[in-house]
This record gives sequence, C-alpha cells and structure tokens, in this order.
Amino acid sequence: MYVVTGGAGFIGSNLLASLEARGFAPLAAVDRCDDAHKIRNLAKRRLAHIIAPEQTFAFLDQHASAIKAIYHLGAITSTTERDLAKLDEVNVRLSCALWVWCGRHQVPLIYASSAATYGDGRAGFDDDGSVDALARLIPLNPYGQSKHRFDLFVAQESSSGAPAPPFWAGLKFFNVYGANEFHKRRQASLVPQIHPMAVADQPYQLFRSHNAAYRDGGQLRDFVFVEDCCDVMLWLLEHKRGSGLFNLGSGKARSFMDLAAAVYRAVGREPRVTFRDTPADIRDQYQYFTEARMDRLRRAGYAKPFMSLEDGVSATVQNYLSQLDPYR
Repeated sequence: MYVVTGGAGFIGSNLLASLEARGFAPLAAVDRCDDAHKIRNLAKRRLAHIIAPEQTFAFLDQHASAIKAIYHLGAITSTTERDLAKLDEVNVRLSCALWVWCGRHQVPLIYASSAATYGDGRAGFDDDGSVDALARLIPLNPYGQSKHRFDLFVAQESSSGAPAPPFWAGLKFFNVYGANEFHKRRQASLVPQIHPMAVADQPYQLFRSHNAAYRDGGQLRDFVFVEDCCDVMLWLLEHKRGSGLFNLGSGKARSFMDLAAAVYRAVGREPRVTFRDTPADIRDQYQYFTEARMDRLRRAGYAKPFMSLEDGVSATVQNYLSQLDPYR
C-alpha cells in the first residue's frame, strides 16, 4: 500500500493520479475532505482508503506490514499563515512523528519541503542537506520557517545514527502549477487565477515591483509543472538512488509577465496586464528571484527534461482549465 498525506490537495491529488496511472496499488489518501474542490480532486481515483488526519497513526499501525512507502505532502501551505502553534503542530511535529514511524517500521519516506526555506535567496539555492548548510538559510515567513525546521530535524537525525527510513527524500518544491488547484483559492498559482480573465479578454493585475532591480512584472520565479514533479517523485521511489534533500523546480527562472503571457496565449489572446502594489503585509517578505539548482537530482540519475513554461501552461489550460470537467 502507498500512502499519500495531503492526498486531496494540489500536489497530492496529482501524485495519486500518477501513481494510479503507473499501476501502483493499493492507494490510501490522508486528508480532510471538507471542501467541494478537494472532493472533486479525488473523485476519479480508485482509493482503498481515505483517512482523516487525526487517524493517521492508528491507520499506519494497523496496516504497517502492508505499507510500501509514504509520501508526506500534507501541510499548512499558506505563505501568509501566522498561527505559529498550528504551523508547529502540523508542519513540524507531525512530520517528525512520521519520520520516527518510518524509521521504526523501515518504510521509505518522501516528503515535501519548500523553496520558501531559502528566504531571499542571498545564501543561494543549493540543496545541500547538511546541518551546516541548512543553518545558513533564513526563511522569510513562518511557513518557510516551519518547513526549514523539519529539514534541520531530518539532517540531524540522519547524521546521528538514529533509526531512519531505509530510503528518504525531501523535496524543495519551487513554484508548482497545474490541475487541481481550485481549493487553494488566493494561494493557488497564477495560472488558474489568470485563466478566467484571459478567456474574458480582460486585463489581469500583477504585483508591481518594489525593488529597483526588477521591472513591474519582471519578478522571477522557477515555475515547475506539477506532472513533472510527480514524475520525479515516482522515479525517486522506483530507483532509490541515495537519500537526501533535492530541489524540485525546472532549473530556469522566468518572469511573472512570461507566465501571464503564456496563459493568455494558451486561450488565443494577446496578453493584457496591469499592475497593483504588492500588499503591505507581505511586501517585506517577498521573494524577487528563485531558481532551483538541479545538479543534485541530475547526479542522482534523473535525466528527463522538464517541460517549458509555455508548454506546461498550455497543457494545464487545454487539458484541464478549458474543459467542462477541469479536474485531473
């Protein structure tokens, strides 16, 4: 059995679709399906179990001998979350408990970290998972801090000789986009947010730059297609080429203007973009540049090219957002 925490969420539901397509079975999703969009995210999947988060460890203990791997994608993912106790409980303590469980039962664990752990990028985007390298990173917001704390826990545990999963991988996801983002609302990528404006041939407002080094709309991100991320996650489990922390981006920074243009052109429109000030409450924590160094994953043996921004956005729009049923 393959268990995906956060299975009704964005990356989790896409991963379940990819696992199912590749013949991995049975599948179990851990999530709270209290949102109509999250229910739709799972509607096409043939799942053996859907487990409420509070029942996670009771379920794992009951099925321990059958569990072949855990993908831990469940988390509070809002970059504007300010409840430190909730972030600690969900993003740190639960993750630590899953690490300990997988070490005790010798179950492979692949978990979601985040590019938010890199902060403003001054320390670079090198996915060195050593304690010393991680200690140099300063995340800009509580979400990034919570993900960073678990990365540090893993680094300390794996270097201490304490029981660890037989294979593990932490994935520093960059700016992922694709199908099944509707439940994220304002936290969704800009692809589903821009799409209805593009269809209506209306202008979309991007954030204005408040950094003289970047023009309006010229802020740069490493945008990565969710189906590429799923390919990497399956490859890691199939090959188990050395445990560690890995960046998961395209390896190429592109501007928000490029992203917006790709959405408009995917529906046959010319880009129409205006600008608004970045909200004051996130302005000081805003990342102007992210770009994944992909050397470590490539050295591990993953050779498949990542989809270009234009091709990934076109696939998202044509295969999902433009369909009567836009869910994967």
